[in-house]
Amino acid sequence: MQKDILLEDDLQSNNQMDDNRRGDKIKKTQEGQENEKVIKENEDLKDQKISEYGQTLLENGKKEHKIHLLSIIGEIEGHECLPQHNKTTKYEHVLPQLAAIEDSSDIDGLLILINTVGGDVEAGLAIAEMIASLSKPTVSLVLGGSHSIGVPLAVSANYSYIVPTATMIIHPVRMNGTVIGVTQTFEYFEKIQDRIINFVVTHSNIDYASFKNLMLDTNQLAKDVGSILVGEETVKKGIINEVGGIKEALAKINEMIDSSEEKNNTQINNLQVNNAQIDNTKVDNTQVNNTQDNNTQSDKSQKSKSLKNNS
Repeated sequence: MQKDILLEDDLQSNNQMDDNRRGDKIKKTQEGQENEKVIKENEDLKDQKISEYGQTLLENGKKEHKIHLLSIIGEIEGHECLPQHNKTTKYEHVLPQLAAIEDSSDIDGLLILINTVGGDVEAGLAIAEMIASLSKPTVSLVLGGSHSIGVPLAVSANYSYIVPTATMIIHPVRMNGTVIGVTQTFEYFEKIQDRIINFVVTHSNIDYASFKNLMLDTNQLAKDVGSILVGEETVKKGIINEVGGIKEALAKINEMIDSSEEKNNTQINNLQVNNAQIDNTKVDNTQVNNTQDNNTQSDKSQKSKSLKNNS
């Protein structure tokens, strides 16, 4: 009888173990399916982000840095929508993304690919100012061309590259629509040009007079005023830092991220040392104060004893 009971208990425990194993397998299968679903959704979202906004996150390199890739292509769209057949970069997409990059603790740096014909001055300068004000390392790479307002965009990064065959056209400001032929209109044009020139001069190695001469040159373009610079010429003029491609740009931004992390670690260590010194000083001061208090109390007790003895 006892043997039968033991056999039944063994069967029940074995059945229970089998049920647990089946449950674990089902659970693992469900978790695996959910993980695959999440991975597929992330890949679809990444592909959608590339196709719609020309942006993606580079995170599979040897350095394991997370670098946001931003493309500035076609025409820089201003306050009015351009025709649908035009390839455009919309500032209402780029500006919030740049703010998110600055705010994110996951993103280490920004790589900007530029192939633009130019476009709206206000929108282009707004994007350029946002890039220039980022605290994270930024590198730009000019591919094909970076014309007109694309010049400030190219120099807005901490370091800029241009491929050997890429071009940059520098020309005076143009205006669409009705133009009133008065002195004030030309003064307004001059102010707009000064804003552009000052930005380029501040963020590159060219001086004001040299850039303005390139902008107003009448010998290079047959039907326009301005200059066209190809690859190495932009470096010689001091507008772009170096000739190079995607390999050089990625190597540079990884180097800048490493340098930034080392600097931050040094600052943190110095801060910790300073805090430790302050804490030690506080402890020493407390000990000195306690010693002084003890000495005062002992002096008082000795005086009271001597008074009693005299009495």
